[in-house]
Amino acid sequence: MNTAVMSQGGRVVVPKQYREKLGVKEGDEVIWTEVDGQIVPTSRRQEFERAERFFERLMADYAGTSLADELIAERRAEAAREDAQESAHE
Repeated sequence: MNTAVMSQGGRVVVPKQYREKLGVKEGDEVIWTEVDGQIVPTSRRQEFERAERFFERLMADYAGTSLADELIAERRAEAAREDAQESAHE
């Protein structure tokens, strides 16, 4: 266990081994999040990688064409149905 002393203005030095694990250096932004009552620091890089993994898992089950292509095809089919209905009523 590592400890640190809080100095004036709420400053705490993050021990070197944890800075290395976070991949942060002087001037980098650290993101603080509360998780189950504990404060967890992360780096921008870690948050980006977490978001990437989230979207990779989200899209893993999706094996279709692009969503835009699907929407265009649906709209064209809908327009064709509307045209057919209008022709039938004439």
